Amino acid sequence: MSMPDARTTQIRAGVADSWAVGLGLVPLGLAFGVVLTQGGFDWWWAPIFSTVIYAGSMEFLAVGLVTAVTPFASVAVATLLVNFRHVFYGLSFPLHLVRGRFARLYSVYALTDESYAIVAPKPRDGLTGTRVLTVQVVCQLVWVLSGVVGALVGTVLPAGLTGLEFALTALFTVLAIDAFRANRDLPAPAIAVVCGLVALVVAKEQMLVVGLGLFVVCLLVRYLYRTKVSRA
Repeated sequence: MSMPDARTTQIRAGVADSWAVGLGLVPLGLAFGVVLTQGGFDWWWAPIFSTVIYAGSMEFLAVGLVTAVTPFASVAVATLLVNFRHVFYGLSFPLHLVRGRFARLYSVYALTDESYAIVAPKPRDGLTGTRVLTVQVVCQLVWVLSGVVGALVGTVLPAGLTGLEFALTALFTVLAIDAFRANRDLPAPAIAVVCGLVALVVAKEQMLVVGLGLFVVCLLVRYLYRTKVSRA
């Protein structure tokens, strides 16, 4: 098989890998676009958000944070805490298969929950850099295009629609339920609820940052304690 044919085969495999997840991104992207324009932004901000930020949950949060003129430091901390999991994604993501400096930079930038979920479980002997990049490109294209369509739809909808902001809450709820089903670790969600309530009481205006920070600290303490006990 010639090199162009081999590359075409890998591109097709990458598209086949990502089409189902891509379809799942469409309704979320549409919701983001509508939320963006309903928040007072012009439609063309949708591709900017989805290119510069390119992190679904953080893009939803960014709409509210920017609208509320949240201090930059708070935005930075919230972004770090929300997307800190990507650091661990990088430990098992097959970045070594991607050749070329620009291609690797893009692969790091485009490492999302969806692309990681598609690529990481696959056997390494069936993966190539072309296939990995195809998955990431398809996921981003679907996300950006659906966000633009949602933003255009949002421009013709009456202003002041309520309930759309619940899309982010629904997203986190679904992710939390799926995570609990995969690993029935009851203390983790219980700790999250307690941290959220504590943050609501002590720092209502900065609940997200404080709550996420407390949760990360609690998880670290719990991990260290369980490690110490297992070694004893």
